[in-house]
Amino acid sequence: MRLKEYQQRFEAYLLDEGGTLDADLLAGLHGGPALSAVEGLQIYHHAYGARLIEALRGDYPTIHHWLGDDEFDALARAYLRAHPSRHFSLRWLGAGLADFIETWLVAEQAAPLAELARLEWAFTLAFDAPDGEPLTLMQMAHLPAEDWPELRLALLPSVQRVSCQFNSLALWRAVKHGAEFPACQALARAELCLAWRRELVGQYRSLAKEETQALLGMVEQGWSFSELCEALGDPTLAAGWLKLWISEGLVERSG
Repeated sequence: MRLKEYQQRFEAYLLDEGGTLDADLLAGLHGGPALSAVEGLQIYHHAYGARLIEALRGDYPTIHHWLGDDEFDALARAYLRAHPSRHFSLRWLGAGLADFIETWLVAEQAAPLAELARLEWAFTLAFDAPDGEPLTLMQMAHLPAEDWPELRLALLPSVQRVSCQFNSLALWRAVKHGAEFPACQALARAELCLAWRRELVGQYRSLAKEETQALLGMVEQGWSFSELCEALGDPTLAAGWLKLWISEGLVERSG
């Protein structure tokens, strides 16, 4: 058997949830005095699957806490059957979990769980993103007055956005800080949750409707600062939000 075929058979064995042994694969292995070839393969098979589930638990600690070991592991195994690991790094193993949840559960059950999965994944993406070039208050202090009206912004690469219909951020925060886990509840009004990294420290907060519209107007619709002032009808409020976004390390200049 050629090495490539041997590797393919070994991979197929690892990915087979039932651990069905391939006779040709087994024929090329030799056990030792304390461990047979079959026992060695079975240990490796179990360890491989357990490591994948462990990685998903690490990426989604709030979902794990909410569901408990048995239900989370059942979700993880179903997800891995549909989306086996294809990347050399476990970093990307859980990338499709939120979308999978929406197909795995009925809509009423899936909606809060999928939203929470997107929020937890957003924190992972925020941590790994490049730094970008954050706009600073010092730079704004030296910005010529004639440049203010046409100032345009973009979100820094680490800033991730999740539209929340439920109290997902409260659930995540409870697990993060070891607090009492609250009941999942629908929010009275949808909120935009931001997750980002400032230097090496994760940041997060939710935005109310008015601030969401202002921020997205600038970073999605390309509003200039003068257009933001016009949309809000209040230059003082526009300047206050601009200062907040800059001080939090959310934005960089665009264009």
